[in-house]
Amino acid sequence: MYFFLSNLSFLDLSFSTVTVPRTLVNFLSQSKTISFNDCVTQFFFVHFIGGAECFHLTLMAYDRYVAICHPLRYTTIMNRTVCLLLVVSTWLGGFTHACAQSFPIAQLSFCGPNELDHFFCDSHTLSLLSCSDTFISEVADMANSGTLALICFLGVFISYAYIICTILKIRSAEGRRKAFSTCASHFLVVILFFGPCVFLYMRPSVVFAADKQVSVFYTIVTPLLNPCIYTLRSEEVKKAMKRLGGKKSFLGTNMN
Repeated sequence: MYFFLSNLSFLDLSFSTVTVPRTLVNFLSQSKTISFNDCVTQFFFVHFIGGAECFHLTLMAYDRYVAICHPLRYTTIMNRTVCLLLVVSTWLGGFTHACAQSFPIAQLSFCGPNELDHFFCDSHTLSLLSCSDTFISEVADMANSGTLALICFLGVFISYAYIICTILKIRSAEGRRKAFSTCASHFLVVILFFGPCVFLYMRPSVVFAADKQVSVFYTIVTPLLNPCIYTLRSEEVKKAMKRLGGKKSFLGTNMN
């Protein structure tokens, strides 16, 4: 589990790194320009890391399935070699997704005015600026994103269906509580990440007023919240926070 969490943390850090520095530069400088090559590169890495994170969250759902439904065989099934291969496959899946997304966008022509109404380069805003036919790129965008979303959704749904069936068979209330607690963090992260992505990419190239706010949520806010969600579920972190709170109360009493 911690091996997968460390990879998720790296993905979150990389995801924010692709968009946040350029956004900060645009806020702090008068020049808010980006070259076409830089724009396509940013677009590629947004979908590369975003696609890898989608697959990785699906992989973590499978990991929770094995841990809860096959606890005695967990270390045998999810051994070090298997975990490494599964993580590598998520990165390869993200790379394939990014290539399929970027190639049609790179073929578009832009005649001007080339002003992006967004804080990073994305498919909808680029398609609206193009003066060439965007039908193929839009179809490829929806088909690619749809396939990715379908694979990840089915993976998460099937995993949690088996998990819920297994949890309901546990006789003790404490056992059911611990099992649900094990999955709660991951399920919350899945909702926070997949929700905005479905809203943005599972539709035609139509720009809504809320698109930028939703994009901020899944590119900046969600990666920021993920460490908090997972660490606050850890018993060791809870105990450390209680000890810290006790020391502060003791210090305040002595000062009074």
